[in-house]
Formats: sequence, structure tokens, C-alpha cells
Amino acid sequence: MTRVLLSTTSFQDTPGVHHDLLAKTGFEIVRERGPLSETRMLELAGGFDAYLCGDDALTRAVIAKSLPRLKVISKYGIGLDKIDVQAATDLKVPVLFTPGVNHTTVAEHTFGLLLAAARNIVTEANHTSQGRWTRITGMELFGKTLAIVGFGRIGCEVAIRARAFGMKVIGLGTHWDPAFAVQYKVERVQSIEDVLRRADIVTLHTKLTPTTRHLINAGNIGLLKRGAVIVNCARGELIELTALVAALKSNHLLAYAADVLDQEPPPAGHPLLGLPNVIITPHIGSRTNESVQRQATCAVENLSLFLAGKQPVARANPF
Repeated sequence: MTRVLLSTTSFQDTPGVHHDLLAKTGFEIVRERGPLSETRMLELAGGFDAYLCGDDALTRAVIAKSLPRLKVISKYGIGLDKIDVQAATDLKVPVLFTPGVNHTTVAEHTFGLLLAAARNIVTEANHTSQGRWTRITGMELFGKTLAIVGFGRIGCEVAIRARAFGMKVIGLGTHWDPAFAVQYKVERVQSIEDVLRRADIVTLHTKLTPTTRHLINAGNIGLLKRGAVIVNCARGELIELTALVAALKSNHLLAYAADVLDQEPPPAGHPLLGLPNVIITPHIGSRTNESVQRQATCAVENLSLFLAGKQPVARANPF
């Protein structure tokens, strides 16, 4: 019997049609609560035909130890930075993923974080629940310049919502849809330095790669206007942590609102936790009933199609 390690908690915790779909495959399913560390993955490696994974550490060592039994990795979601795709390619292990399933949900969460930061919603709601009637003056979004870094599906969805709020939108990204940019009046900029100089708000939606790691750093964060806001629903490592903390403590940044951290879950004493101008949610940007079912269904379909010798929905490393 085909044995599958299921480690994504969103899949496991959210009711929906994906559970029935997985059950109908007839696979033996072993459940773990991810994201799993490299140490735990190495303990499990070698006993499975397939991984249906979230943000688990699928390093070269893990993939190598998983052979010869491992036939395929089916990623729940679109972010592949926790999977050593090059190692999987070298070792002839296909990596499948699920594009086009969570862009609406993540864009909505992005605006939730942005509004919370601009209008002090978390702080004010907490004060009121504690019996305090403190009225903090916030920032209006209308007329502000929003810079979107990463102009794939999620970036485009954020742009649509930003225009509805009456914001000016500029964008930076290797992917660019000229017709979309014309329709929604999005101006393309050429560098992160242009983004930081011009933006009132920066929102990050790009992949984590060696090129984008610490895209915002000690050398360029000072280009931001005093009082700017950064929203991050992509990956924590896109920003150099020490530079970010310094900008927040000096109040050069008005706020940082993020759904991701460089370490998830964060250790006690993480430098961003507890700062008054920081809002962190626990990587729930794509975690809605609707989006989870879309992602999970696609991940199961990918797995079933591939193991049946058919073309999966999306594959990251054809060879």
C-alpha cells in the first residue's frame, strides 16, 4: 500500500471535501503536526512513498535518506523555500505544488493587517476590552502610495483592493502583466531602492530566494519615509531582522504588520514580539475554509495523478 506522510496542519484541522478525497485514494496516511524540523524529518525519512507537506524542512539530507522509497513530494501551497528543489531534482524526486488557490485569501489578509496597523485596531480593541477608552489618531489609506513587491497573483489581487481604497499603486516584480497594470493604473518601478524612497506603505508578496533574502536590509531601510508601514505576507527572511527592529524602535517605521516570521513558531524572546508598533499573526494568511479546501484538494489531486502515472496540476521540477 502507498504510504503517505501528511504534515500540514491546515489540511488536518479544517473540515471539507479534501478529507473525503484523500480517504478515497486508499493510501495509508500517517499524520504528523508540522512544520517538522530537519531532525524530525530525518527520523521519519525512508518509511514513505510520498510526502504531502506544508513548511517542513525537506533538505538534501532528508530527501536523500527518504530514498529509494520516496516517489514524490506534494506541497500544500505555493511556497517552496523549505524544500531543496535542486536536491530533489538531482535525486530525481518530483516536487508538485498548488498555484492559483490562495491569492484572494492572502490579499484579504494583507488588507486586514494594513488596516489594523494604520488605524491601531489591535491596540484600541485590547484597550477597550480592558475598560480603557483611549482614542489614538490613525492614518488614512486614501491617496497613499502602496508599493507591491512581487506582482504575481497575490500582488495583483492586492492592487485591485488598493485601487478600491483610492491608493496610488506602484509595483516591483519580475512577473508583469502590462494589460493589468494599465487597467488598474499600476506604475512599474525598477528597483527596491525606488520602492523604498517612494512608498508610504510597502507590502511584500515575492518568493524567498538567495536574491530576495534580506531584500530590505540595514543598507536600504533608511530610504523609507519616516512613518512608513511594511506589511509582510510572504516570508520573514525577506527583511533583515536587526535592521527591521532598529527601524521600529527608533520609530522611523510607524508599524510592521506580518503573517510570517524568520522562525515559526517564534522562540520566547524573539525581538519582534512585544514591540508596540508590531502586529504578528501566526501564518494564517491562506487559512480560510475556502482556501484550505482549494489548496488541499489540489495537493491530493496532484499526488493521485502523479502516482497514477498521469500529469499533475503543477510541478516545480520537470526532468
